[in-house]
Amino acid sequence: MKPTFRYLDHPVLEPVPGCDWADKMVLNPAIIQDPASTDIHMLFRATGPWPQKRREGCHDPYPIFLGYAVSRDRGLTWEADFTRPALAPALGYEESELYTTDIYGRKVRNYANGCIEDPRIFEVEGELYVTVACRPFSPGPYWLSDQVPPVETRFEYVPNWIFEGGEEDPFIKTARENDTVSVLYKLDLDKLKQGQYEQAFGYVGPLTEGHVSDNRDVFLFPHKMTIQNKPQYVLLHRPMNVQPFEGGEQAGKPSIYLAAAEKLEDFASSKAVHRLLAAPLFDWEENRVGASWPPLSLGDGEWLVPYHGKKDAIFGYTQSFLIVKEQDNEFPATIHRCPDRLMYAEREWEMPQDYPTPCLFTTGGIVMDGELIMSYGAADQKVGIAWVSFDELVAHVRGYDAEGNRL
Repeated sequence: MKPTFRYLDHPVLEPVPGCDWADKMVLNPAIIQDPASTDIHMLFRATGPWPQKRREGCHDPYPIFLGYAVSRDRGLTWEADFTRPALAPALGYEESELYTTDIYGRKVRNYANGCIEDPRIFEVEGELYVTVACRPFSPGPYWLSDQVPPVETRFEYVPNWIFEGGEEDPFIKTARENDTVSVLYKLDLDKLKQGQYEQAFGYVGPLTEGHVSDNRDVFLFPHKMTIQNKPQYVLLHRPMNVQPFEGGEQAGKPSIYLAAAEKLEDFASSKAVHRLLAAPLFDWEENRVGASWPPLSLGDGEWLVPYHGKKDAIFGYTQSFLIVKEQDNEFPATIHRCPDRLMYAEREWEMPQDYPTPCLFTTGGIVMDGELIMSYGAADQKVGIAWVSFDELVAHVRGYDAEGNRL
């Protein structure tokens, strides 16, 4: 029997007219429980027109920001701070403006210069982190690329000098396509919830290589695993172009990958080792699949991995789940995969508006008193919350083998 999911009949957050950085979209929220209470903290993605950076002959740029919210009633209602972003892109344009200082005190390229999108919050070895998908430069109204006829605004704010830069600089190569790179920040939760945003985020660096592939849905397992006789960090990622990665010809389409590296900074380099975890398999995931938010431990080396699939612009995004198990001296492997469309856009406020694709896209999940609480983006413009019995969900997923066949 499929588990029963509960939804609110309204979004918990939505765009705020007149708020310059959240006027257009508020979506794709990450959540984490406060270690000292039942409060739930949220980081959400937001955007609005930014005319103060408009270039002549171009649309308004739409940089993407992170905002902060908190719930004190297990996700039913949320208090959001729309007075200012929690984390904002630098919006530099000249070469000298495209640097930041990382947590080690080094001056490094700032991959979060143009957009900071789709946060995921998780712990690694007792430290709290957040990953975000970033663009070197802001686009214009990017949703116009999905309209008919499409209007491409991705490159309107990429400076001309970028196309004259050296081939040896990976930042320059990434900026030429203005693709997303997943960036890791260290997160100080106490500073975040106290509104000390400037001290809450520490730039660690990129986890993916933008010049290899646009890459999203990136987050780490909370502890190292022994792979190839070495303790290594392990992350999930979803490259848009799978061809450069092992198993890419087999996968053929954007798929869920694992990567292992001895150091965090090695992920965005040739030192990382990649392994295909799950490619599109069912009808509702024909176009792509990607992990949705950080895995939850089931004990005995098993992990529940939430993931999404997309068939096409009409069918939209579906959320489902699989279970992976750690292997001796090897990458984790899928042992159960649910073939069902467990979560998808159904309510009126989740239906398309500016985007043509029905979208319910989970980006956070925590377990409280046996209930899995999930945060999601709806219609690519709003924030929703859903609940389900954690045990019932896991039992349902365990009813299928790794290929989705009923056991």
